[in-house]
Amino acid sequence: MVDIINFKPISLDELAELVEELGSIRGRHTELVSVLVPSGANLNTVIDQLEAEKSTARNIKSATTRKNVIEALEKAMRVLRMLNQTTPKNGIAVFAGNVAQVEGQSDMRTWAIVPPEDLNMRLYRCDQIFIVDALKEMLEAKEIYGLVVIDRQECTIGLLEGKRIKILQHLDSGVPGKTRAGGQCLSPDTLIETKNGTKRINDIKIGEEIKSLNIRENKIIYSKCINKWKKTKREIINIKTEKNNLICSYDHLLFLWIDNSLVEINAGVVEPGAILLDNFLKAEKIISINSEKEEKELIDIEVEARNFFANGLLVHNSSQRYERIVEGKAKDFYRECAEALKKHFFERKTLKGIIIGGPMPTKDNFLKEGLLVTELKNKVIGMKDIGYANEHGIELLVEASGDLLEQQEIIKEKKLMERFFDMLGKQRDKTTYGYDNTKKALEMAAVDTLFLSKKLDKKISAELKKMAEDISAKLEVISIETEEGQQFYNLGGIGAILRYAFNTQPSK
Repeated sequence: MVDIINFKPISLDELAELVEELGSIRGRHTELVSVLVPSGANLNTVIDQLEAEKSTARNIKSATTRKNVIEALEKAMRVLRMLNQTTPKNGIAVFAGNVAQVEGQSDMRTWAIVPPEDLNMRLYRCDQIFIVDALKEMLEAKEIYGLVVIDRQECTIGLLEGKRIKILQHLDSGVPGKTRAGGQCLSPDTLIETKNGTKRINDIKIGEEIKSLNIRENKIIYSKCINKWKKTKREIINIKTEKNNLICSYDHLLFLWIDNSLVEINAGVVEPGAILLDNFLKAEKIISINSEKEEKELIDIEVEARNFFANGLLVHNSSQRYERIVEGKAKDFYRECAEALKKHFFERKTLKGIIIGGPMPTKDNFLKEGLLVTELKNKVIGMKDIGYANEHGIELLVEASGDLLEQQEIIKEKKLMERFFDMLGKQRDKTTYGYDNTKKALEMAAVDTLFLSKKLDKKISAELKKMAEDISAKLEVISIETEEGQQFYNLGGIGAILRYAFNTQPSK
């Protein structure tokens, strides 16, 4: 068998064939040598290492194994010396050893190739198999997808390179968890003044007009109650003033009178001595604040004026302001995430698509509110419901997206075959199929795109691939996973779209 020595970068298709060939070989003993050298490495250092390994190999007890290991090392060193101390741009991979499957026979082979991408690692190994993991990763990395999992609290961005997941960035939002009205509530016995008299907040009906304050005009008004709900809390605050008291949740907002103006303050941070306003707009000092740890059902209402009087004290309408703040922060977070996606994905020209995961409707809101640049938005190939937005969520997203990833290749293949069959019917003089006629078109440099079935005989496939490469024709390998791919294989598994009209007849 002929050794393969090639100091020019090989194609991914050639690499796939080589990896398959090397991966199928098993040595009779530990005598297969693998040497990987990255670009820029000192070749003399590598050769010196192999010389040292050759000296060590002289101690191997088995004469046959000793002979085979030493000869494999010598072949590898011979290849490296041929480089004249200059490592190729993408590095070099050398494999040497006795591949004979019969004990006692010798079939010493050498493969030396420059990979299509940077090797980025140095390795020497003598084993019963050739070490091709680094080359396999190059084959996987040609399929690159952006991954995003996002909820209102966090976002994780990653890449799927072949079958390998790479985490790029994690962001935390600081956005409060979304609850109805933020859980800012009052005791059910809190007294509320309405146009129809004073009522417990528990008895207030939606649509009733409630005593409120027009803050801009500093004028008492009546404003409609537009919503009402219950909320259970485990800890409450009892605020006592000179004339009143108020039982509320920690996050309920109060209006403090500070320097002749109203200031919104969370009840949980208010201190004795602070000034509230009563229902006659008179100042009322807080005497004491006590915390009570007991589970209690509280009530909150939403009022058009965004404030109302509770137990004679002015309090904030919690719902609208809280939700407005939360939604504003969420939008800011979505935009921060969109900028991060732009940083990581915009310049990746090989990115085939972006998949977004997260709970409903967060992922949809992200696309709507995040101001993601159009070029990236157009690359979104699908969205999945995922309950996590951390690294584990990225893993779940990949597991859930098998259909999307597979479908991308299927769609591409279907479109290629649809074009080929369409031209075969409508522009017969610009297409060909079958071995003889396609080979003839290749010899005349008439082929623009060569199609070969993945199930085609390897020897024939290698021959036609080499001819296509020599004339710089595009190559597409077609699977039999689609109806169109199977139809193409049944046609012979060989075809081409031509650069110009070329009179040929299909082989019988």
